[in-house]
Amino acid sequence: MDRGKELVEGSSRSGDPPPTPSRYESQKRRDWNTFGQYLRNQRPPVSLSQCNSNHVLEFLRYLDQFGKTKVHMQGCIFYGEPEPPAPCTCPLRQAWGSLDALIGRLRAAYEENGGSSDTNPFASSAIRVHLREVKECQAKARGIPYKKKKKKSKRDDDSSSASAPHFS
Repeated sequence: MDRGKELVEGSSRSGDPPPTPSRYESQKRRDWNTFGQYLRNQRPPVSLSQCNSNHVLEFLRYLDQFGKTKVHMQGCIFYGEPEPPAPCTCPLRQAWGSLDALIGRLRAAYEENGGSSDTNPFASSAIRVHLREVKECQAKARGIPYKKKKKKSKRDDDSSSASAPHFS
């Protein structure tokens, strides 16, 4: 009878194991701990209250050394080729999608750990600009043109279904 009340209030009986966090929640916690360790290892150490977008940008650049995505430099003979025929000496970097997902998790973790959305360094325009530049740079290095997708309007959807090709 009290079980429903316990579930609503978020309590559990002593003996019930705590729920297993989702993969996303586990990754977010690992990312948050890694970023906190990075700040503590700075000389001098940086507290979370002192953290700004410059610290986040430095962290993203630091992570590049652990990347697994080949990003061809402009002087490389394979620059702009989606599938190079041979190896080269260009560096490995973090893939744009990985960085984008990381920033999303850290942005959420910052606020969950008491940070204000107004001062969230992961939500700053400098971070958005950096991510856009990384995306464009990596797309050019692989020869993939980056084009912003146009949003379909309701009218486009209606007209495209009305003029569906007919095969005889």
